[in-house]
This record gives sequence, structure tokens and C-alpha cells, in this order.
Amino acid sequence: MKPKIAFFDTKSHDKASFLEKNQQYGFEIKFYKSHLSKDNAILAKGADVVCIFVNAEVDAEVIDILVENGVKLIALRCAGYNNVDLKAAKNRIKVVRVPAYSPHSIAEHTLALMLTLNRKIHRAYNRTREGNFSLEGLMGFEMKGKTAGIIGTGKIGKIVMQILKSMGMNILAYDLHPDTEFAEKNGIRYTTLDELYRDSDIISLHCPLTKETEYLINKDSIDKMKEGVMIINTGRGKLINTKDLIEALKDKKVGYAGLDVYEEESDYFYEDHSDVVIDDDILARLLTFNNVIVTSHQAFFTKEALAEIARTTLQNIQDFFDGKPLVNEVSA
Repeated sequence: MKPKIAFFDTKSHDKASFLEKNQQYGFEIKFYKSHLSKDNAILAKGADVVCIFVNAEVDAEVIDILVENGVKLIALRCAGYNNVDLKAAKNRIKVVRVPAYSPHSIAEHTLALMLTLNRKIHRAYNRTREGNFSLEGLMGFEMKGKTAGIIGTGKIGKIVMQILKSMGMNILAYDLHPDTEFAEKNGIRYTTLDELYRDSDIISLHCPLTKETEYLINKDSIDKMKEGVMIINTGRGKLINTKDLIEALKDKKVGYAGLDVYEEESDYFYEDHSDVVIDDDILARLLTFNNVIVTSHQAFFTKEALAEIARTTLQNIQDFFDGKPLVNEVSA
């Protein structure tokens, strides 16, 4: 019999892309709308695999429930795995992920946020729809000759740097494991975080969320930045202390913020809340700034990325049951 997959946090695009790709694999997939948590983990009973996304809550208690009910594999259909207690999973249940489904998709969304904020396209769009063609308050700046600081130079960070370099920007980079060969070839300079904060007109975050990077952007780091700096985050929400960011926006220390992620996004992102009052005061405050753009963790959301997510996830599962090496395994 083919393995059974309990698929959580299902959206219509997930179902379509996975069902199409599953024609090559033939797994038995049962789809659930809610994301995995201790309240619904029992739904995985009888399944061999749970397939989850970024908002799943896989702590030690959830892992206990999964193991007790015979689940053998946690298959993340995303790159991040900070929502899984890997220590609790160790030697009990395997965890795999999709490390790089479409770095171009995320890099391009990063650029879209930069350009939209800089040239105030979101504000111009709203104005012209109401017949207001005034240019007052819409002035931007040429990105050519400005300095971009890129924190995290993996696949996504590298593509962002190449795009910005092609626009004539100077690039400063920071990474715990610098790729000096790439930097020399592309005219990019690795530096310290303090220098990057000090000299960058735009700072873009592409590093993983770890204990070391949690709240990397906070009051102290913002104080080191240029007046009016632009901050872009298409990485993980908790890279930024949002309360500190709001204070810096109010003080005009931060001139622009483009956020595709938010530290408490699991209660809101991917769902329609247009008919209710947002009771998260911090998120509600963010949405009041006309120099802030918040998108709903959609940087990955392209046809190409969804196809690659489905392919890699299902191949991870197939490799597990075939006893092959798990090239995308994550462990404590």
C-alpha cells in the first residue's frame, strides 16, 4: 500500500499543485484546512506522514501525539523549520524540508517591495483611482549609486545582490559563512554588521531565524543605521523586533519598511480578516503607516515555486519510504 499523507493548512493552490504532481507518485493524501497544532494532531492518526507549512505548531507535545499515532515523517513544504522542536523529534521522527524552491521568486518580491516603497507606487495607485493625479509627497530617489546591505548571502541573498548590482548599487554583505569567491566575482564586499548598519541606504534580510538572529533588528541596531533607512524583510518575522521598528518609524529614523513576514503572523496571514477588527495592536499600528508595506508571506508565491515545492516534498517522502538518504533532512 502507498503511504498515507495528512496534509495540513491546505489552500486551493496547495491542493491543485500537489494533486497534479502526485500523479507521478500515487500517495494517498487527505487534506485538512487548519494548520497542525496540539488541538488537531489526532487527525494524523493512521497517516504515515504529516505535511505542514510555516504556521504549524510542532512542539514536543505535538510530536508526542504524532509518534503515538504512528506518524513516521514530518514533511515541511517550506524552507524554515524553526516551528518544529527538533530536539523532541530526535531519534523519534524524521523531519524533512524544501530548502530552495524558488530563490528567484523571493528575490524578485524583495525588489518589488524596494521599488514600490521608494517610488510610492502603492500611494500613487490609490490616488489615481480616485482621480487625484498630484505628485505631492511621491518623490523617490535613484537607487543607482546608493548602498544596499544584504544580511544573509545564501541563494536568495546572492540573487538579490546580483539584481541590485545590475542597477548600479554598491553592495555590502554580512554572513557568518561568507562566499568570498562570489563576492570577488561580483564586486561585493563582506563587512561587519556595524559597518553595514552605518553605511546602508537599504537593508534587506535573508538570513535564517536562529537564537543568534532573533530580533537582529532592534533598537540598538536601528540606532546605528542611517536616518531614513529602508528595511526589507522577506525572511522570518522574528528577525525584527516590531515594537522597536514602530518606534523608529514614528521617529523617522526608519524611512520605509517592506515586510513580507511578521513575528505573530500565524494568527492572520493566509486568511481573510477583512470583515473583522484586527485585535493585534502591533500589526494594526504597522498598517497605519503610509511608508510601510505588509504583504502576506507571499514572496514565494509563483507558479514555478509551487511546482517545485510539491515536487521536492513528494520526493522527500518517496526517498524516506525507499530507504534512500534524506538529502533535505533537518535534525537537532
